[in-house]
Amino acid sequence: MKYVPLHVHSHYSLLDGLAKIDQIVDKAKSDGMEAIALTDHGSMYGIIEFYQKAKKAGIKPILGVETYVAPYGLANKRSKIDEDNYHLILLAENKTGYHNLLKLISKAHLDGFYYKPRVDMEVLERYKEGLIGLSACLGGEIPNSVLTHNDLNKSEEVLNKYLNIFGKENFFLELQHHPNMPEQKVVNEKLIELANKTGVGLVATNDTHYLNTEDDKAHDILLCIQTNRKVTETNRMSMMHDDFSLKTTKQVINEFKDTPEAIANTYKIARRCNVEIEFGKNVLPHFELPEGQNDDDYLRELCYQGLSKRYGGDVTDRFNWNVNEEKYLAKSLSKEFFKKDIIERLEYELSVIKKSGYSSYFLITADLIDWSKKNGIVVGPGRGSAAGSLVAYLTKITNIEPLTYDLLFERFLNPDRISMPDIDTDFADIRRDEVIRYVEEKYGKRHVSQIITFGTMAAKAAIRDVGRALGLPYAYCDKIAKMIPMMMNLTDALKKTKELKMEYKSSKDCQELIDNALKLEGVCRHASTHACGILITPEPLTNFVPLQYSSSNDKSIVSQYSLHPIEDLGLLKMDFLGLRNLTIIENSLETIDKIHQHRIDIDNLKLDDKATYELLQEGGTTGVFQFESAGMN
Repeated sequence: MKYVPLHVHSHYSLLDGLAKIDQIVDKAKSDGMEAIALTDHGSMYGIIEFYQKAKKAGIKPILGVETYVAPYGLANKRSKIDEDNYHLILLAENKTGYHNLLKLISKAHLDGFYYKPRVDMEVLERYKEGLIGLSACLGGEIPNSVLTHNDLNKSEEVLNKYLNIFGKENFFLELQHHPNMPEQKVVNEKLIELANKTGVGLVATNDTHYLNTEDDKAHDILLCIQTNRKVTETNRMSMMHDDFSLKTTKQVINEFKDTPEAIANTYKIARRCNVEIEFGKNVLPHFELPEGQNDDDYLRELCYQGLSKRYGGDVTDRFNWNVNEEKYLAKSLSKEFFKKDIIERLEYELSVIKKSGYSSYFLITADLIDWSKKNGIVVGPGRGSAAGSLVAYLTKITNIEPLTYDLLFERFLNPDRISMPDIDTDFADIRRDEVIRYVEEKYGKRHVSQIITFGTMAAKAAIRDVGRALGLPYAYCDKIAKMIPMMMNLTDALKKTKELKMEYKSSKDCQELIDNALKLEGVCRHASTHACGILITPEPLTNFVPLQYSSSNDKSIVSQYSLHPIEDLGLLKMDFLGLRNLTIIENSLETIDKIHQHRIDIDNLKLDDKATYELLQEGGTTGVFQFESAGMN
């Protein structure tokens, strides 16, 4: 008999799940499982990573979520009773179901959030297509009804609410084996009765929160970190009373030997779930073009206009431009170089850009920078590998002339590159929001969001967090943390740091501290907003990604998929970095203009100013971007 885990939490169930995606996939593969689900609490943070890694391992990924159902509707957010919610497992059966999950979870966060991201019956009805529902753990509405009323008829009434939405073939009653929980035994018995009476299918799960049975202590510490409690305290949230590990097929089959149909249904559900996600195809927002033009031709036209503006002269024929080396000669270039190589270089770059499908990306970026400059926002002159692009220079994305400095275009973009090129765009930090608002106005507010990022427990932080949960003195934990070299993980520190190794061998407190910290190291601790990433989509965001607010205090919308999943999906991610240095420059230019009635053009300053280089030689670089660190002076 085959078994598929359908109720699994990873560390993306923040401070509630312990297992990382790699660990979950590896254990499933080693056990011979053909498929496995991911159902994190109220979010889809790990879905793309899970999908990719499961596929790579030859395991079918089942994409899901454990959502929270608001019994009194999303609009109720006023009283203590509105905190109540019921758990519900949702699995995507097909691509429609996956897209409905994106919309449903976004709705839960943006409209339904009240202590938890919540949905209600109306939301479930709207986005039910392509979804399979499971009744969840003891926190589900049907198990809760069993425990509250001990009346099968009342529990059937609750079940019928879900059947009216999903249909009998798309909803299952979830059995779990937790022998140390008397309530679970009662619920299982009643759910079996309910299944026999109504014909609704049973399904066996284990509500996985950590990988192996012996990880229960580390998981308990994780819960203490979440609730700011100590393991020695009573009357706190804990799951130490039973096994919530990723059990093997053999274990589960043995535990549910009296209800083999509940095992069989896990495999039947898995066979029904077939979601394919496309990667590697560019999904760029629509850039409005002059009538009758495509993005490749328009970019080419702008570049040939740029040749005229950057190097002098007037170009009238964008397709058959005859070089007049006397008229268009750049001062820094020889006639022969200009005549032969600049056109060759431009056409080569345009051919690579066209072949890669990135013309729109250049047009979008050039438009954004042009708008910023026209509105007096100081923009960085172009840094990183983008400075090697002649196309970027001609469209005024960058102000670095790449031919003079022999900069390579291939470092920025070449025919073998799969991911989208990355042009870092720097703005004065106090005006970054204006740039984002412009993008929202141009492409639509429902098409633009910021991007989530996750903070993980590094070695030192894990030591301090675990030590606090264990009730160890802060001074002792701090001492142990300081033994770990910067940027080194715990495993390497134990091998390479003599002082730490000796303490570990001689102290039981240190052993307990480090053994548990090793299991928590690298686990997601919190979510925040990426410092500069902006996502722009051609259709509404929820067609591609799930959304949420940045925080309870910040109502900026962010995607639940982080940087790398967004890039892998081929979506446009742009880096808008707000720099204090540029704000200082902007303020300085305004001050000079007011006092001396002289506006300095910083894009055309002398690059061989002797006094400037003498200042750099003396190490006077405080406030100079990327030159103010100790290593530079």
